[in-house]
Amino acid sequence: MQTSMLSRRLLLASAGAGAVGALTLPGRAEAAGGRVDTLLEWYDLTAATIGVITGPQQVTNSRTWAVAWIAAGRAVAATRSELALAAAVHHTLVTITPAAAATLDAALAATVARIGGRHADRAVRAGVDAATGVLAERTGDGLDLASVNRPFTVPPAAPGVWQPTPPAFAAPVQSGQGDGRPFLIRDVEPLQPGPPPALAGAVHQRDLAEIRAVGAAASTVRTSQQTAVARFWAQTSLNGYTGALRTTLAPQGSHSAARRSLADRIALVAVFHAATIDAQITTYRAKYRYLAWRPVTEIRTGAVAPDPAWTPLLATPAHPEYPSGHTTYAGAAQAVLDTLAGPPRAAFDLTSTAAPDVTLRYTSWHQLTRDNIDARVWEGVHYRTTDETGATVGRRAARAALSRWHGRTL
Repeated sequence: MQTSMLSRRLLLASAGAGAVGALTLPGRAEAAGGRVDTLLEWYDLTAATIGVITGPQQVTNSRTWAVAWIAAGRAVAATRSELALAAAVHHTLVTITPAAAATLDAALAATVARIGGRHADRAVRAGVDAATGVLAERTGDGLDLASVNRPFTVPPAAPGVWQPTPPAFAAPVQSGQGDGRPFLIRDVEPLQPGPPPALAGAVHQRDLAEIRAVGAAASTVRTSQQTAVARFWAQTSLNGYTGALRTTLAPQGSHSAARRSLADRIALVAVFHAATIDAQITTYRAKYRYLAWRPVTEIRTGAVAPDPAWTPLLATPAHPEYPSGHTTYAGAAQAVLDTLAGPPRAAFDLTSTAAPDVTLRYTSWHQLTRDNIDARVWEGVHYRTTDETGATVGRRAARAALSRWHGRTL
């Protein structure tokens, strides 16, 4: 078995390291009676280590979540120990993000000191071994940033064909994401959507008229609430859903997590990220297959009442339009949460790094999907059919992933 140098130190110190438990660390999560909830502690440490991310980094950081929590599930299955969970997540995070090692080492030392026990050494070893195994399995999966963001040659300009968008006219990103190796789905090809609506068709013309009016920076029909929702969901989906998923895990939150076993709570985190990764792979394969142009390109240069000055509310992402990545993620997240967590038992509030002044309250997972669909139209970056298709693709991909999972340890 492989055990890190830190783990060896902790094994020697675990019986008498009580003073370490007094450290004040990010991720300390108090449960009923003041007890630290180890799962929430390491959930928060995962979130803090990954931090606020931008678009091209999303699937790579989702991969870190999935690897860490799949490893945690395996370690707990072998030991039934919360300490094994901590060691698995710790080893994954320090391997992928070595710059965070000092904070993570201190956090693991505190967890060891708090939990201790005769079998602490076995639990730590199980966590390290599980993480090492999952990391090895995922080597070369094409979800590293360089593979995801491989160079792509822009096709010649033509009606309906994607071109770099203002104001930066940046090179396309995430062109390799659709070739990443899924976690649960065998092959994303059967999950691909059909092509976007024909440019001259009634559906597309309806969508074009809507986004021209409501998605413009200078729109006179978009309400202040719509603008707030648009700004809120401009954040990456992983940032937006980290808080939503957490509400299902906290015993005092919107769900009664205390009724679920530790293994079930870990599985919810692991499956959520595995399934949303598979959905992201699915939709990016479609994006770079169809190479659909963005609304700003069509409105400025297209055949229908071209307006060279039209500007969307928010800057357009540098990749093709169809289907929407945000709504694909939302649809997948909704399917996983509906299936594994059930409906929220109370309203919950979410905040956004993209709009710190906006807080949104939700009472169902469907509402998050609905807001993502609307937001991308109100931002001026996606047609409505594109958003609706993305949500459908996400739900379909997540259901395929869930059917492959069948409740087993990943």
